[in-house]
Amino acid sequence: MLFNSLDFALFLPIVFLLYWFIAHKNLKIQNLLVAVASYFFYGWWDWRFLSLILFSTIVDYSIGLALANQSNKRKRKILLWSSIIVNLGFLGFFKYYNFFLDNFISAFTFFGMEIQANSLNIILPVGISFYTFQTLSYTIDVYKEKLEPTKDFVAFAAFVSFFPQLVAGPIERASNLLPQFYRRRKFDYDKATDGMRQILWGLFKKVVIADNCAEYANLIFDNSSDYSGSTLIMGAIFFAFQIYGDFSGYSDIAIGTARLFGFDLMKNFAFPYFSRDIAEFWRRWHISLSTWFRDYLYIPLGGSRGGTWMKIRNTFIIFIVSGFWHGANWTFIVWGALNALYFLPIMLLGKNRDNIHYATDIGFKTRILELVQIISTFLLTILAWIFFRARSVEHAMSYIYGIFTDSIFSYPEVFPIITILLILLFVAIEWIQRKKEHGLNLNINHNILLNKPMRWLIYIAIIILIFTFGGSQQQFIYFQF
Repeated sequence: MLFNSLDFALFLPIVFLLYWFIAHKNLKIQNLLVAVASYFFYGWWDWRFLSLILFSTIVDYSIGLALANQSNKRKRKILLWSSIIVNLGFLGFFKYYNFFLDNFISAFTFFGMEIQANSLNIILPVGISFYTFQTLSYTIDVYKEKLEPTKDFVAFAAFVSFFPQLVAGPIERASNLLPQFYRRRKFDYDKATDGMRQILWGLFKKVVIADNCAEYANLIFDNSSDYSGSTLIMGAIFFAFQIYGDFSGYSDIAIGTARLFGFDLMKNFAFPYFSRDIAEFWRRWHISLSTWFRDYLYIPLGGSRGGTWMKIRNTFIIFIVSGFWHGANWTFIVWGALNALYFLPIMLLGKNRDNIHYATDIGFKTRILELVQIISTFLLTILAWIFFRARSVEHAMSYIYGIFTDSIFSYPEVFPIITILLILLFVAIEWIQRKKEHGLNLNINHNILLNKPMRWLIYIAIIILIFTFGGSQQQFIYFQF
C-alpha cells in the first residue's frame, strides 16, 4: 500500500477512528489493532510474505525470552548468533542469492571453468532490509543487557510490523519504539496537527519534487549516450533531488503518521544537502541506518580507537556494507567505496566533527565560505549518486565520461523550467526551515509568530501545488531495498 495512493487515504482515517474511538480505553486492544492494521497494510502488497514477518517476530521474541533466562556466556552467544543467522539468512537469500550465484559463476568462467547453475526467480519482499535490522536491534540490545526482554508478544509484533515505518524506515531501535507500546497513549491535539503538517510536507516532497524529477532523471539516465554533458549534469541533479524527495518524503509521512497515533519516531533526515562536508552529510542522511551501522558494526569493530590502518579498514567496511545493504549490484558497492574515499581524509585529519551545527546566517565571509563548502559537498554527492542510479558500473563510467566532454558547455537538451522552479522553491523553504523538525513547522519562524491565516495560506498553497504539479504515481525508491 503506497502512502501516495487512494488506498492509504481510506486506510489511515479508518484505523485512526478505530484506534482513538473504539480501542482507546484498552492498551492491549490498541496494540492489537496496530498489529492487525500493520499486517493488513503489508499484506495489501503481497499477503504471502506476512509469514516472513511473523516468523522473524516469533524467532526474536523467543530468543529474547531465552536470553533472559540464560546466564551462561557461551549459550547466550549461541542464542544471539541464532537470531543473526536466521534474520540475515532470510535477507541474504531473498536479496543476494542471485547476485552471489552470478558472480560465483563469472569467477570460475574467468579461470576457464564452466559451471552450470540456475538462478531463481525470487521476489524481494518489500521492506525486508528495514524490519530485519529492526528486530536485530532488539536481540542485540537484549544480549548486551541494554534492554529488558518483553513478555508481551502483541506489543512486540506491533513494534516489528508498525505500519508507518515498516517498509522504508526509519529503522527504529527497540529501545526507543518498543517501550512506547507499553505506555498508555492519550490523544494529543498539538502532536496530531503537527503530524498532519509533516505528512503534507512529505507528500509535497514525494509527489511534486521526487516524481517530477524522476520523469527527467529516468529519461536522461536511460538514454545517456544520446545527450550532451550539460544534459547529463541535469540528469544527475534531477536524480539527487528525486532520491532525496522520495526517501525523506517517505520518512516525513511515516513520522507524521506515527504522531497521529501517539508515537515518536526518530528523525531520519536533517536537511543533508546543506552539509559542508561528507561527514556532516552522513550525520544528516538516512540517520537511522547510519547510526545503526555505527552502533552495531563500526563500534564493535573498534571504531576510530585503533591505529591508522584500523581506522581505514573500519571506514571502508561500514561504507561498503552500507552500499551493499542498498542492493545486490556492484554499483552500490562502488557508491559505498566512493563515499568512504570522500570520508577518509576528513576522518584521518580529525575534521569529521567540525560541522556539528547547522549552517549559519552570521557574517558575510562565513556565509560565502559555507556556501562554497555546501556546493562542493553537493557536487561530490551527485557524482556518487551516478553510480547509485546507473544500471551497471560500466554505465556509470560512460555517463561520467559523457559529462566531461566539450558538450558540457552547451545548452541542455532537457531543461524543464517548471520543475527547476519547483526545486528552487523547495530548496528555499528547506533553507529557511533548516533548524526545524520539518519544512512545514511554521509556528515560529525567525522569532516571528506566524498568524493562523498566514499558516493556512501556506498549507493551502502546498495542497494546490500537489494537485497541480503532482507527477504520475510512482513507488517509493527505497521499496526495492
